[in-house]
Amino acid sequence: MITITSLKFSYRKRKPLFEDLNLSLSAGHIYGLLGKNGAGKSTLLKQIAGLLFPDGGKCLVMGRHSFKREPAFLQEIFLVPEEFYLPKVSIRTYVKNYAPFYPNFDESAFHSYLKEFDIPYDQQLANMSYGQKKKVIISFALAANTKVLIMDEPTNGLDIPSKSQFRKVIAAAVSEEKCIVISTHQVRDLDNLIDSIVIIDEHKIIFNQSVDTVTDKLSFKLLHQLDDRQQVLYKDSSLRGHSVILKNENMEHSKIDMELLFNAVLSNRQPIQELFN
Repeated sequence: MITITSLKFSYRKRKPLFEDLNLSLSAGHIYGLLGKNGAGKSTLLKQIAGLLFPDGGKCLVMGRHSFKREPAFLQEIFLVPEEFYLPKVSIRTYVKNYAPFYPNFDESAFHSYLKEFDIPYDQQLANMSYGQKKKVIISFALAANTKVLIMDEPTNGLDIPSKSQFRKVIAAAVSEEKCIVISTHQVRDLDNLIDSIVIIDEHKIIFNQSVDTVTDKLSFKLLHQLDDRQQVLYKDSSLRGHSVILKNENMEHSKIDMELLFNAVLSNRQPIQELFN
């Protein structure tokens, strides 16, 4: 679905942001693109959407060069940017003007998403808060039914109940024909939602594994006391005890702690990567 090969890119008169970046994403998955602020997440998403041109290498989406932004490409991809502008019209007018660009737009589904987010259909966009506008554009993106859906920090501006609603509607939208990529630095917002984890750090992809593979290789536990005999790959101590990542030598099933894994990969990269290589 998305194949990035030897990608090179730099902003004008700056040092290269990407050098020989490679990434492959398939349909039927919800990918979490995780990284600190400034790691290159937004730039990578803009490359996929064709909003930035590579200096070298290829970015193919559905077999097409993204930078060419051909009509057949544009009608099957939707990007929800972190910063966006919505015109001063009603939601009804917005749909009337923009839905025709997406042949598979489902207006009844759009109404359902708005209802889930508690947004009135006849409301004026100019009178809405940032969080409400974000719910509208997320609802529109899902109703567009594109094969590729990209979201850059979609939970920014959402309150806690809305984040829960967001996870619910995204989980319901996934299908075998769609590839969904969600970028965030708020790792916990993607708990129980994504099925594959891509971590970018210092403008490089340093981790790309499915959740199932992670829980096969690693065990996540909360221990009251540490045992020197246990091979702890990473630990985070608090008043509750020690949240640890261990080698899953006994093939135990544990629930992945996304934030713990993210911090572990950033701070103790080599031994964790060796397990997956």
